Amino acid sequence: MLRIAVQSKGRLYEDTMNLLAEADIKVSASKRTLLVQSPNFPLEVLYLRDDDIPQSVAGGVADIGVVGENEFVERHEDAEIIQRLGFSKCRLSLAIPKNVDYPGVEWFNGKKIATSYPFILRKFLEEKGIVADIHVITGSVEISPGIGLADGIFDIVSSGSTLISNNLREVEIVMKSEALLIGNKQMSDDKREILQQMLFRFEAVRQAEDKKYVRMNAPKSRLKEIIEVLPGLKSPTIIPLADDDWCSVHTVLDQKRFWEIIGKLKELGAQGILVTPIEKMIL
Repeated sequence: MLRIAVQSKGRLYEDTMNLLAEADIKVSASKRTLLVQSPNFPLEVLYLRDDDIPQSVAGGVADIGVVGENEFVERHEDAEIIQRLGFSKCRLSLAIPKNVDYPGVEWFNGKKIATSYPFILRKFLEEKGIVADIHVITGSVEISPGIGLADGIFDIVSSGSTLISNNLREVEIVMKSEALLIGNKQMSDDKREILQQMLFRFEAVRQAEDKKYVRMNAPKSRLKEIIEVLPGLKSPTIIPLADDDWCSVHTVLDQKRFWEIIGKLKELGAQGILVTPIEKMIL
């Protein structure tokens, strides 16, 4: 049985539970139970505070965990990064009152900075040769300048709306963060085998993101031109039809170029184009 530590609430919790669901790993979303076992996969989920996850994985309380890169770096626990998950993206930034002139990072010399991430901030300031007073706060860091507790803040920024609502502006991006899957370095071989099964499912989900399965009827006289337009994973599947002058073409398209390619296909005579989403894709 593999044990995964997951944030008990918030956006990272939601994104992690969605990933497990897409990988067909069923887990109860009960907030009242600390430890929940999956009924269809050898996995149990341990719900924790986000800042407790790195230590729980490094110490072996959990075998693996999903945690924001910001928390993992801040806690600097001895665990390994297994995979970058690509969701819950944000950044750690310095921000100051929006009506204050900002000549550069040297502005922070001698200033007081409120943050929940003193380790990352201290390292950044040392690299820049800045001497500042770091004031550690847990909670609403962004209100600190407004109540005279600090001159600036160092905190997570996603959309930036929280900064705007507190009359702050972002002036320095110190690091970018996303969800990480981390693991205990002493994990047993049996547990690593279960982990590989789970990663296989995650990869199938990831490969299907922003992909569409496309089927169309195509005139054989234009088939070579149609195939040249298609940027599929490999050559498309060609199926004969009752009408000898036509065939059915099946392929996978990326959402980014979807409408551009569909337009070219129609110009080449493709008809009856059917588009369906892809849940999983195994390469």
